[in-house]
Amino acid sequence: MTVPLYQRKAEFFRTLGHPVRIRVLELLGDGPMAVRDLLADVDIEASSLSQQLSVLRRAGIVTSRREGSAVIYALAGPDVAELMRAARRFLTEMITNQAELLDSLRETGSSSDDDAVTARR
Repeated sequence: MTVPLYQRKAEFFRTLGHPVRIRVLELLGDGPMAVRDLLADVDIEASSLSQQLSVLRRAGIVTSRREGSAVIYALAGPDVAELMRAARRFLTEMITNQAELLDSLRETGSSSDDDAVTARR
């Protein structure tokens, strides 16, 4: 039986649903990295990083290769890096809009508070 595309997309996004996996993908967006370098940048236990890398590799989001004693990870393709950049743009815009709304509410709230104080006098 064929799995609908929307279900596969949901599985894909569930795979991305861990902060360490997102951080790894952001780092790999700059190019392939050895596990030891990822460990230094992600700052978690080696076993935890290994587990998260395995999830990403099984999903086909990253690839790995051995160079001597080092294991090098890379994004499976440029679309993964573009997805991370798109998510950053989306979140930046959303946070900016929320900040603007908050500023507007503060300004409106301040003038309403001032009006209430003036009315009580």
